[in-house]
Amino acid sequence: MTETPYRPSGDRHHVVVIGSGIGGMSAVRELHGADVDITLIDRTNHHLFPPLLYQVATGILSPGEVAPQTRQYLRRQDNVDIVQGNVTDIDVSAQTVTAELGEKSRTFSYDSLVVAAGAGQSYFGNDHFAEFAPGMKTIDDALHIRARVINAFEQAELTEDPAERERLLTFVIVGAGPTGVELAGQLAEMANRTLKNEFSHFNSSAARIYLLDGMAQVLPPFGKRLGRNAQRNLEKNGVIVKLNAMVTNIDADSVTYKSTKDDTEHTIQAPFKIWSAGVAASPLGKMIADQAGVEADRAGRVPVNPDLSVGELKNVFVIGDMMGHPDRLPGVAQTAIQGGAYVAKNLAKEVSGEQSPEQREAFDYFDKGSMAIVSRFAAVVKMGKVEVTGFAGWVMWLGVHLAFLPGVRNRVFTVLNTGINVLSPDRSNLEVTSKQWKSAFGDDAR
Repeated sequence: MTETPYRPSGDRHHVVVIGSGIGGMSAVRELHGADVDITLIDRTNHHLFPPLLYQVATGILSPGEVAPQTRQYLRRQDNVDIVQGNVTDIDVSAQTVTAELGEKSRTFSYDSLVVAAGAGQSYFGNDHFAEFAPGMKTIDDALHIRARVINAFEQAELTEDPAERERLLTFVIVGAGPTGVELAGQLAEMANRTLKNEFSHFNSSAARIYLLDGMAQVLPPFGKRLGRNAQRNLEKNGVIVKLNAMVTNIDADSVTYKSTKDDTEHTIQAPFKIWSAGVAASPLGKMIADQAGVEADRAGRVPVNPDLSVGELKNVFVIGDMMGHPDRLPGVAQTAIQGGAYVAKNLAKEVSGEQSPEQREAFDYFDKGSMAIVSRFAAVVKMGKVEVTGFAGWVMWLGVHLAFLPGVRNRVFTVLNTGINVLSPDRSNLEVTSKQWKSAFGDDAR
């Protein structure tokens, strides 16, 4: 017997949103008060703010401060049902979404569908790198990285072999975009300040932190001046920056890269590697693209119309990292926030009869700038033609991230923890549980 697809009782317009990240949550919040019923589906029970994940990985913030519980965050919004499940199928002809809910599955019917399932890490065809160089896209990823960082220092404390200690204390980050730059900067801060007096048999500042990128500068979208400024700050704090360095192999013990300048090959012995060099959209993107008769790009992004709908499907929208916009919009938080709000506003107008789908104005992205923190009291900010560095950039970075961080409580704790991190070397979130340890290493604590 075929199960009847679920939809809320009554005859209100039913919007299904896939993904409780920045884009999906922006759409849900914008529909607060609209004459619609919403079903929000996500694999996790939290609303993640990815720009601060590296601070979880390096012990500045706790997971809850960058990922509040979804139910708690939406507790005052009475037109939304929250479903924790993994979407396995989308049928645009039947207008249904199927999700696995533990051992069961359920099919939901929709009138409008907003897909904001985000992106994972892309290894550009070298998926075997993932085993040795994890990415950082989820809370689990950040905690896994934290466990590996702490383990490296603990193992270095136990060995009496200087060469082995040097190997253990070598960290390699592949990709000099904002995530790679911010993570490299904070690892340097940890080594030089936080852990400086915590080990008896070595100085933690002996750690070597490499940042590799195939481009000719760090932070390419920021321009040459800001890229050079960021690189100087990183190198001042001991980060070894290798540019024009195309990674050709990663295994359990090393990273090999080739210089694009002279074709020479180099190998860095390092058990600890992190990959931050590319993204690949959720597989749901290809599923939608195939049914809509459009072709996803190499990164899995779905080409969208000016109103963020897909193909001839005026009731299916793709936003955030999954979206392949004609204007090649950046894959940043603001794109997802604005896209989610734009789709929701249009749906609210159409349900109320204020406009028809044919009357939608094109999505007009407003670039609020790009920013990255590179060290204590130093950040780089690009807002149109305005470029800001140093302490002023750091203040701007803090203000913008606080403005968009979900929840008043999280903003307060972020200010407190950031203040502690600036004024004191201590970090209160460096604990690693036995389960995290086992998850990161299994029986091999290499």
